[in-house]
Amino acid sequence: MPQLILRGVDPQKILAISSEMLDDLQKIIGCPRGDLTLECLSSTFIADGQISPGYPFVEIAWFDRGQEMQDQVALAVTQALQRAGYESVDIMFTPLAKTRYYENGQHY
Repeated sequence: MPQLILRGVDPQKILAISSEMLDDLQKIIGCPRGDLTLECLSSTFIADGQISPGYPFVEIAWFDRGQEMQDQVALAVTQALQRAGYESVDIMFTPLAKTRYYENGQHY
């Protein structure tokens, strides 16, 4: 935890920046590297009856860590995707409740 789900990106571009981005996130959050999940979903954006190019959209599901850390994570992810060639990046945080998140049948 946290889980980063990326849409509207080329997985090959994300591969090139993934190690550095995960390094940055690990330093900011202070969690074990194995707790960070990075997933690229294939997305088809549609506008006005046509397929459109879309844009990078990142959903970050995590246990709330406060506004300051959230701002730092958002900046680190944005800068990483900008290094990959994406000018504009949208990010949405989804806070998870520990009592509703289960691992192997046990909640946190």
